[in-house]
Amino acid sequence: MAHKYVYLFSEGNGSMRELLGGKGANLAEMTNLGMPVPQGFTVTTEACTQYYNDGRQINEEIQAQIYEYLAKMEEICGKKFADPENPLLVSVRSGARASMPGMMDTILNLGLNDVVVEGLAKFTNNPRFAYDSYRRFIQMFSDVVMELSKKRFEEIIDDVKAKKGVKQDVELDTDDMKNLVVLFKEFYKKEKGEDFPQDPKVQLMEAVKAVFRSWDNPRANVYRRMNEIPYDWGTAVNVQSMVFGNSGNNSGTGVAFTRNPATGEKALFGEYLINAQGEDVVAGVRTPSPISKLHEEMPEVYDQFADIANRLEQHYKDMQDMEFTIENGKLYMLQTRNGKRTAAAALKVAVDLVDEGMIDEKEAVCRVEPKQLDALLHPTFDAEALKKAQAVGKGLAASPGAACGRVVFTAEEAKEWHARGEKVVLVRLETSPEDIEGMQVAQGILTVRGGMTSHAAVVARGMGTCCVSGCGDIVVDYENKKFTLAGKEYHEGDYISLDGSTGNIYGEAIATVPADPGSGYFGRLMGWADKYRQLKVYTNADTPRDAKQARAFGAQGIGLCRTEHMFFEETRIKAMREMIVADNTEDRKKALAKIMPYQQGDFEGLYEAMEGNPVVIRFLDPPLHEFLPTKEEDIKEIAGELGITVEHLHEVIASLHEFNPMMGHRGCRLAVSYPEIAEMQTTAVINAAINVQKAHPDWTMVPEIMIPLVGEVKELKYVKDVVVATADAIIKASGIDMKYEVGTMIEIPRAALTADEIATEAEFFSFGTNDLTQMTFGFSRDDAGKFLSYYYEKKIYESDPFAHLDQKGVGKLVKMAAELGRKTRPSIHLGICGEHGGDPTSVEFCHKVGLNYVSCSPYRVPIARLAAAQAAIKAPRAMDK
Repeated sequence: MAHKYVYLFSEGNGSMRELLGGKGANLAEMTNLGMPVPQGFTVTTEACTQYYNDGRQINEEIQAQIYEYLAKMEEICGKKFADPENPLLVSVRSGARASMPGMMDTILNLGLNDVVVEGLAKFTNNPRFAYDSYRRFIQMFSDVVMELSKKRFEEIIDDVKAKKGVKQDVELDTDDMKNLVVLFKEFYKKEKGEDFPQDPKVQLMEAVKAVFRSWDNPRANVYRRMNEIPYDWGTAVNVQSMVFGNSGNNSGTGVAFTRNPATGEKALFGEYLINAQGEDVVAGVRTPSPISKLHEEMPEVYDQFADIANRLEQHYKDMQDMEFTIENGKLYMLQTRNGKRTAAAALKVAVDLVDEGMIDEKEAVCRVEPKQLDALLHPTFDAEALKKAQAVGKGLAASPGAACGRVVFTAEEAKEWHARGEKVVLVRLETSPEDIEGMQVAQGILTVRGGMTSHAAVVARGMGTCCVSGCGDIVVDYENKKFTLAGKEYHEGDYISLDGSTGNIYGEAIATVPADPGSGYFGRLMGWADKYRQLKVYTNADTPRDAKQARAFGAQGIGLCRTEHMFFEETRIKAMREMIVADNTEDRKKALAKIMPYQQGDFEGLYEAMEGNPVVIRFLDPPLHEFLPTKEEDIKEIAGELGITVEHLHEVIASLHEFNPMMGHRGCRLAVSYPEIAEMQTTAVINAAINVQKAHPDWTMVPEIMIPLVGEVKELKYVKDVVVATADAIIKASGIDMKYEVGTMIEIPRAALTADEIATEAEFFSFGTNDLTQMTFGFSRDDAGKFLSYYYEKKIYESDPFAHLDQKGVGKLVKMAAELGRKTRPSIHLGICGEHGGDPTSVEFCHKVGLNYVSCSPYRVPIARLAAAQAAIKAPRAMDK
């Protein structure tokens, strides 16, 4: 039996996502539920993988199956492909396992040629419709399959409209449509050097290839990297019989959600266009009507649609995003999927579905994407500043939040300005998927065209980026890098502000204030998350302010306090420099004695902010040269302050120069060379803990001291001995009974490999995965960005190993170190404090290998809490204690 690469919709079901893709599985499921779905077949994701294995060719076996299923489809529909008497036309659409809105390609009206179009005109008694469908097909096929410029076709349409003196496409008649077909085919021949393909079977095979090819287009690759969708999944292709929303005023097309995707409110939300095809709504070329208006225009169709929407939501137990077409008063369902939604809507829908008895708490916790919570923690406008501001325009409130930044007009400009540290607002006629990298770095997105379900709106909501769409009053002049609104010009670099919750546009910079995520829905869902997670969530914080913020977001301790950040303040840096230029122990100790009270004060502030919860303090880590000046004028000034000659300071700087400072004289190596540094830091830590313990007798203070960059147990023992001697003496003198712990940061591969030895001295391990990744891969995280893009292009890496933990290599070291450490010291506690601590897939990995906690930056604490709960619900641990 040959391998089955093609399935009729009636042969599949909703559980076959991996094979049929999301769209194909849902079309099969709707078919099984007896819903009005135009029938067709799905070419599987395996066929896509085979296409790439065969050197981007569709092999004969797959081609034969496609033609075999085309014949079955003709029987089901009672129409024939390429038959002018009763033509079958099809749409060819992508459908990956994970929803990737707008990232891949679609071709509608396939099967038309010069002969079939005349037959269609006769058969439907509607020649304008037939030629409108044909010109759309030529345009889409040329753009998607042959990679000709979409813009050029739009310009040809604009010319025809201008000559006729009309504004809308719908005002063009049959002769205009016939004329467009001729002009389009002429442009095609001029560009391609051959006639537009007339054989529908060739058209079909080329379209299937184009969808497979689009899995590997730049925008799909960027989207996949952002959303961690593996390249080897491939995409399925759905070939579906066409239904025509552009066949007159009794037809139309639309997109709707079972609940509001911006707020989560339980009510049908969507839009439609009369006498239009699907891409008109999504591309945002015409501004559509709200779905509620369909109730007046076609009450029977509206009632049928509302009933189907309700059934689908009950069936999938989640908010649905549906596409539909009405052909001559008859409703057809083209797709359903779980709808993309804002963070606020995701929380409300998840909690409401529990209250409605549709799902349980665990399911609700798994329904919200942890990354989305980021959006709730984002700014809104300062209320006072907003009162004084005057809106200069209004669009649709497509994605909530407040954005203020400088105007840019292209994704490239957005990236350039962002790289210079500027905040930007991307202004476009309409966004298309190739703008994704610019959308990613922008504070906000403003479009002239498009509705609430246009590309800009859907992608912005997914990213948690503020977006105002469909402001038709704006006139954009790309050439001169400016736009006009309310009689005023705004040029590239001018400030504007957007309110994604109201749609208001302001021609000025308005101050923003941080978000308050303490809403009832947030609180309830996070309460459930905390109930089910097993990992603790700590924060990386160096100041009381950051610690308080993290505590407000639910942090249960500090997993990393970087003490060197405290040395750079003006009052302390001079003493730090005195210590560095000192050439004997005595002078170094004198300088350190000046820093000690500052350090102690900082630690007291952190202990107070954490209210008796664990605080892990890392001793001095960076190389000493970082504390010294580099500019000549600074060197002169500082030499004077330190009372030494400029030459002497130059000598010190030269002596500290290292070829590779990240792998040089830093971390515990500094304390081995200058034990007085560890003495001073221990004194500050223990004194601070004693003072806070006295002030709060009901707290149990257990200071945790972390020695960085250890690679050999003997160096850890050497530094630990200094710490213990110092700490014990202070505790004894204080008369307070205080326990403390000394542990290490595992960030050197050798430490992971010899973790059983290191655990004889270390009472805890914290994995510093930033450095561990850097040293395991052997590339610098500061420089890797320059060449990683080539690795993504060539599919060597699918994601940035500094953003998502490399589970195969670095992860193996973490797992090994955890197991070895526990063998030696069963009570050892294990955490992670690299940036991966706030990345959901990395958090899931930490849960699986049985770490005790993850630590991340304050704003990622809620993300880590939710990710840890989802990991606990989905995945049992390697070693549950």
